[in-house]
Amino acid sequence: MEHVYAAIDTAIHDNRSFVVYRLPNDNKLRFVSAITEDAVQTFYDFSELNGQEGFVIAPFGISRECPIICIQAKEITWEYPEESPFDFSNEEPSPLAQITPRYKKRFHKFMAALTEWGMQKIVFSRQLKMERPDMFSPSGAFTRACYRYPDAYVYLFHTPTTGTWLGSTPELLLEGEGADWKSVALAGTQPLVNGVLPMVWSEKNYEEQRMVSNYIYDQLQAAGIETKEEGPFIVRAGEVSHLSSTFRFSLPDNEYLGDLLRLLHPTPAVCGLPKEDAYWYIYDHEGYQREYYSGFLGWLSPEGKTALYMNLRCMQIGSKILMLYAGSGLLPHSTADDEWQETEAKMQTMKTLLL
Repeated sequence: MEHVYAAIDTAIHDNRSFVVYRLPNDNKLRFVSAITEDAVQTFYDFSELNGQEGFVIAPFGISRECPIICIQAKEITWEYPEESPFDFSNEEPSPLAQITPRYKKRFHKFMAALTEWGMQKIVFSRQLKMERPDMFSPSGAFTRACYRYPDAYVYLFHTPTTGTWLGSTPELLLEGEGADWKSVALAGTQPLVNGVLPMVWSEKNYEEQRMVSNYIYDQLQAAGIETKEEGPFIVRAGEVSHLSSTFRFSLPDNEYLGDLLRLLHPTPAVCGLPKEDAYWYIYDHEGYQREYYSGFLGWLSPEGKTALYMNLRCMQIGSKILMLYAGSGLLPHSTADDEWQETEAKMQTMKTLLL
């Protein structure tokens, strides 16, 4: 396996387009690499994904600088050893940082916008810039994530347009094959209690999750798609837990997956309600451009299996800097300290890969 990981780090250094990923609860690594330049397609509208097959990397919001990328190449798969070479039993989490004045200031602006713009919810995210450790290896961190987070969708990708990203996401956007499809509403967050899922949840968490569930249901209904909802359930995601509902449905024609993705993305789990108002407020006031954070990625196939996940619990990898991302959903009764702590807990997912 060492030669494979060395090849991955070399591909990043040589600025070649590729992705390596591991599906949840699977022991197969899947590698997609663009051998030629024309194997990497660039799209500026979701409708251009209709009928396409390949590994898709989509931003939070499409722009000239952040288009949809589709690597159209065959997957290579191989199994990796099930026995972990890492000992996580004595691992101590990184200390949680104190809330910053900058965060408080922007938080209160976002809270004011909830009232002034008449929004039900808005997602406020932030970046954390860290110095890249001298011995840091993207492929090494990816390997650690595969063993550390068996229930997550773990990925490492690089293209000249997107740069390099690593993530371990819990959130499925769209998955299916043939007539069987599903989407997931994941929202509401609590830390684990001594490593155990919490059983008691606040009304704020349930309300936040209901908003995402109602949105997905309404979007599918508007498209004439009948759906069955299951949940909500409590699920673990790295160092935190969430409320999750699954929507199962059939599609009349799998050639138009791009149109369906336009309806779904971005969901209130990463944006807000109403969607357009929340999106433009985030774009103008969050203080940075999300680029591919809170976008989605995964294998798209109208004739085979599709599995698309949100780009969350992730970091952007530069030559000298690592940029971590996390956000939280703001409702009228949210508090700055609680939301800061939530983003700190979410960033632990990537911080544990740097130990």
